[in-house]
Amino acid sequence: MNMELQLQVGTKIILQNEEGEFLLLKRSRIKYPEVAEDELWDIVGGRIEIGIPLLKNLEREIFEETKLALIGEPRLLCAQDILRPDKHVVRLTYVGQVSGEVVLDSDHTEHRWFSRDEINNNAGLDKYFKEVLAKFL
Repeated sequence: MNMELQLQVGTKIILQNEEGEFLLLKRSRIKYPEVAEDELWDIVGGRIEIGIPLLKNLEREIFEETKLALIGEPRLLCAQDILRPDKHVVRLTYVGQVSGEVVLDSDHTEHRWFSRDEINNNAGLDKYFKEVLAKFL
């Protein structure tokens, strides 16, 4: 079977509130059955829509997943390669501040604002977020 490799671009953002805490969302097991139980907590984001600028895609993802509003321009932290047998995802991770009250979409089951120490002690983090956390925060 000859499979064609897909290239996708995703934007993610580490959101901070005014107290300096970080927002993590817990993925729904129904929407994300392939995700390991110990990697359910992740940051906001998703794949870009072609023809829409990166930051507009990021703002859309923030609003779709949390109903929060981005304050100012986020800072790009890193680009990661996610290599799978059928696709190559380039994941761009930003950090930025938001305002408002979190209202989750159906892709996530809970949210929580974490301090840096709480994040460091949380074993249930997405592995790509852990990489960013270790290198850049």
